[in-house]
Amino acid sequence: MRHRKSGRQLSRNSSHRWALMRNLVTALLRDEKIQTTDPKAKELRRWADRVITLGKEGSLHARRQVLGIVQDKAMVRKLFDTIAPRFKERAGGYTRIIKVGWRRGDAAQMSLIELVGGAGEAAAGKSGGAKLSRRARRKQAAKEAEAAA
Repeated sequence: MRHRKSGRQLSRNSSHRWALMRNLVTALLRDEKIQTTDPKAKELRRWADRVITLGKEGSLHARRQVLGIVQDKAMVRKLFDTIAPRFKERAGGYTRIIKVGWRRGDAAQMSLIELVGGAGEAAAGKSGGAKLSRRARRKQAAKEAEAAA
């Protein structure tokens, strides 16, 4: 039975999984958009939402809890000063996962995980552009991922 065993194992032992998630959260806070495999992105969503919620709280205790996960002090400062205030009115769901296709080497499902309400999204909202369909958003995300790689 698997009672009370939440989270994905990702074929790693617990210390490797912990280090992987800490690195992914730090990269997501730094770049606000990263490309990774689908299971890692789905697990990262849980961690990132928890860290951003702590950032919204803004207390010293919350800052120390985030420092236990994100070891880069500059990223913690960015989280508390710029990222968390953006989500002040939002009650969760701070990340978006867009599937971008399969990796060439091993055919792993790849996904783009990004923070909702990023700089690009704010600029698109101000210009009054039309809302894109899901297919168009996936194409655009794939093009951006190829350009970044």
